Amino acid sequence: MNFLAHIYLSGDNELVTIGNFVADAIRGKSYKKLSPEFQVGILLHRHIDTFTDAHPIVRQSTKRLHKNYGHYSGVIVDILYDHFLAKNWNQYSNEPLDRYVENFYHSLKNHFDLLPLRFQRLLPFMIADNWLFSYAEIDGIQRVLNGMNKRTKYKSGMDSATNELKEFYNEFENEFTTFFEVLQEASHEKLNQLMKTYEL
Repeated sequence: MNFLAHIYLSGDNELVTIGNFVADAIRGKSYKKLSPEFQVGILLHRHIDTFTDAHPIVRQSTKRLHKNYGHYSGVIVDILYDHFLAKNWNQYSNEPLDRYVENFYHSLKNHFDLLPLRFQRLLPFMIADNWLFSYAEIDGIQRVLNGMNKRTKYKSGMDSATNELKEFYNEFENEFTTFFEVLQEASHEKLNQLMKTYEL
């Protein structure tokens, strides 16, 4: 899953949520040097990624892209799934998406010193272009894919994946909806387990 889903699945604890958000920048066992809340967020993130990558519904989505994008298919599906979460946000939260993401940006700014350098550098761009809110529109997803393609030195061709999104829109949306229901249950269970383990 991509940024928005990871944030949403983190619950209400600010530092757990930020830990989940920055987890890709924390390698190996180095997370053990961080606060308990951050550790929970990082371990939850890893659980979500493992669960997602192994799930047959997600594999069905990635298979649709594999011919054109190879091993980048999973990354693309993560981004497409964030689109459907943002687009259908009112089905998952009583708080409007614009307010939710604004509060999250505020939280990141308040805890800026705790962010890994990579995310400190990323944050101004994320806020300026309002990435999380923009996921609700295909144009927003296009900008994300353009950026990802640039980071792969234009080898991935990911910027073309909105073609498949439009062509198989209903299929992707149905797969996301079915999978996300299962993922929410699995994530909630894992989060509760971690909070008990860390006595939070």
